[in-house]
Amino acid sequence: MTTHRVHHRTTTVRGHEVYYREAGPEDAPVVLLLHGFPSSSHMFRDLIPLLARRYRVIAPDHIGFGRSATPAAADFPYTFAELARITDEFTEQLGLERFALYVQDYGAPIGLRLALAHPDRVSAIVTQNGNAYEEGLGTEAWAPVRALIARRTPETEAPVREIYSLDGITWQYLHGVPQALRELVSPDAYERDAADLARPGQTEIQLDLIADYGSNFALYPAFQEYFRTSRVPLLAVWGGHDEIFVPAGALAFRRDLPDAEVHLLPTGHFALETHVDQIAGLIDDFLGRTLETARP
Repeated sequence: MTTHRVHHRTTTVRGHEVYYREAGPEDAPVVLLLHGFPSSSHMFRDLIPLLARRYRVIAPDHIGFGRSATPAAADFPYTFAELARITDEFTEQLGLERFALYVQDYGAPIGLRLALAHPDRVSAIVTQNGNAYEEGLGTEAWAPVRALIARRTPETEAPVREIYSLDGITWQYLHGVPQALRELVSPDAYERDAADLARPGQTEIQLDLIADYGSNFALYPAFQEYFRTSRVPLLAVWGGHDEIFVPAGALAFRRDLPDAEVHLLPTGHFALETHVDQIAGLIDDFLGRTLETARP
């Protein structure tokens, strides 16, 4: 079987270094992978070689995450609008005129802002626990974040800080994962994320960003209007036991995109950890049917 080596590259956007992983034929249809919190492009380490058999796969680390630049919160506006602008310029630097999106968690509002700005560039969307509907927000998981968004004080910051701890990050990886599948979840993944978020300045960076999450709620109607008007092909492949972005969020896509394909998998928030082969198969089938330029 042909192997598809992953290349580790960097480029500079607005003076900030953006790290990204790339694999697959240069002339193949592009799939842009946008990671969520608290991870980086590392979350796609097993998926990229599988998709690279037929697609040019590109996965950047957002500013403030992974191996990309992490300017201090005092020197950079950590908002979803700014991360989307950086991603937009990143795609232009790489000459990506048309691409499918794979979005997860934070990657969803970043990618959907990109789609709002350039609907002609997005050929299809794969959303894996990447939300765009109020009903997709788990009540208990989002309670401390909603309190922070409503009023940022030391008191509302305190419970949110726990989300960034090793225990909080480990929970995000393991909640909803059946006991029989937990051995598939690499401890390297959550320990790496925890180490990244323990770096100096990360507390302020991540608090600024999550405090801005309300700006995404405000855009949900615009995202939903985009779905209705663009009729973009959409595959929702979802960890059905996720308590952060619950299954109702996956099913809601059908309200605006009746042809959306929805698959609920028996796992949690980081579904790639336990179901990467199944997810890759679903994506390959979906894109093979929806992208007119997909390679045989």
